[in-house]
Amino acid sequence: MSISARSKTLVASLRLGLAAALVTIVAACSGGGFFSKPEEPIIPADELYSDAVGHMEANRYISAIEDLEKLERQHPYSDYNERAKVMITFANFRLGRYEEAALAADRFLALYPQSSEAPYIIFLKGSSYFQQIPDATRDQTFAADTIDTFELLISSYPTSRYAEEAKPMMVVARDQLAAKEMSVGRYYLGHQDYAAAINRFRAVVEDHQQSTHVEEALYRLVEAYLSLGLASEAQTAAAVLGTNYPASEWYGRAFSLLQDRGLSPQMVAGNWLSR
Repeated sequence: MSISARSKTLVASLRLGLAAALVTIVAACSGGGFFSKPEEPIIPADELYSDAVGHMEANRYISAIEDLEKLERQHPYSDYNERAKVMITFANFRLGRYEEAALAADRFLALYPQSSEAPYIIFLKGSSYFQQIPDATRDQTFAADTIDTFELLISSYPTSRYAEEAKPMMVVARDQLAAKEMSVGRYYLGHQDYAAAINRFRAVVEDHQQSTHVEEALYRLVEAYLSLGLASEAQTAAAVLGTNYPASEWYGRAFSLLQDRGLSPQMVAGNWLSR
């Protein structure tokens, strides 16, 4: 055989060998060989649930979540799934995973809106928002979300124990919103943008009447109105402050501020405060 013929035979053999190797690799990949994940062993639903309960009781919340998620994945129609979603929401909350807890609460409520656990889940959702409320100088979306969620809880389940537990947190959240308004109002006042400042202080007086910031808001209104030369509005703001908080330090300051201008607190008809 010539060298040329031998070369052709060798090349053909190499091609056949390479093709066979490729077929083997493809078969291995498609049949669970190379690069494939091993199949997850199926564990009975009651066993997974029991293990999760044990982890929860021992405060091993991450392990509990893993078992509960496996339960949902392997047994999507199990009777344990409703309770599993409650436990996942609670476990995420206890771990400080507040965003995940709120999302888990939403998933539960979408699937089981009439569940007897709904008040508890709404409470956990609102509490998750509450835990994320920042200081008053920052955005207060979480405070607003807290209020909205707890208002839903109280209106939908007024006799629930969770409705009562939510009320003190609502007070704090509302106070935080008022504090944010005050912070922005003071900024505008300091920059002599009196109209913008008045809008912020007015929002505190009108929308957050139970907050701890109403006294100062009324005093700041006196300041802003006097700066704009609106004496009657300033007098009315001081009169409202004195009527509702006669012993307040803020009223004493407002009284002195008016006195320096030859004015005194009095209700003057025709502005929003007198109404």
